[in-house]
Amino acid sequence: MEQEKNSGRERDALEEYGAVGLRTDDSDICTLAIIGQIEGHQVLPETAKTTKYEHVLPLLAAVEQSEQVRGLLLLLNTVGGDIEAGLAIAELVAGMKKPTVSLVLGGGHSIGVPLAVCAKKSFIARTASMTIHPVRMTGTLIGAPQTYQYLQRIREQIVEFVTLNSGIDRETFLHYMMATGEMASDVGTVIYGQQAVDCGLIDAVGSLSDALDALHQMIDAEAGERAADHSPDSGA
Repeated sequence: MEQEKNSGRERDALEEYGAVGLRTDDSDICTLAIIGQIEGHQVLPETAKTTKYEHVLPLLAAVEQSEQVRGLLLLLNTVGGDIEAGLAIAELVAGMKKPTVSLVLGGGHSIGVPLAVCAKKSFIARTASMTIHPVRMTGTLIGAPQTYQYLQRIREQIVEFVTLNSGIDRETFLHYMMATGEMASDVGTVIYGQQAVDCGLIDAVGSLSDALDALHQMIDAEAGERAADHSPDSGA
């Protein structure tokens, strides 16, 4: 009966949030999928695949506090979306003490780039791609200096977050962001699996098994440190 209840809860979590708790012999892992378009303050059409930040934020807070969950696996296949919502999720993951691993599958575009690097260890599939471009805004814009200053500040926040949470340097990231001739009718760059690793943006090319192995290693290392702290000799 208890097993049926747990299965029901996992099904509900998977359907509503794109998240599921995976119980293995070694650890308890929460797997969170960031898919489609990241929905912010505006509700997107029902026909669009979305990740709703108001669902993800409390879920991440619960994962950090849970004694049963020992690690987070972040699976990304996103076209981007709302900047503030994406950065909010990325900042929350980056601030977690528990082991976190991200894996880019298919694509980690636009605001998906900060989400790809927010974990303690990042992977990208060999065939996956990532689009790096300047900040875009939709709707009516006021052509005033304040508008351009705001866009500049948002861009700086993204650049700072990515460079602080990955191995890419500021000059290289800005070069990719402002490149011309790479994208049709747009400014920016599309990079792929190994290229993302070579420039320092992502830690390694890998698959699901590689991401899970890395996460288990981090969990085991953390458990070893805790055991050492609580050993009788630790207070000597």
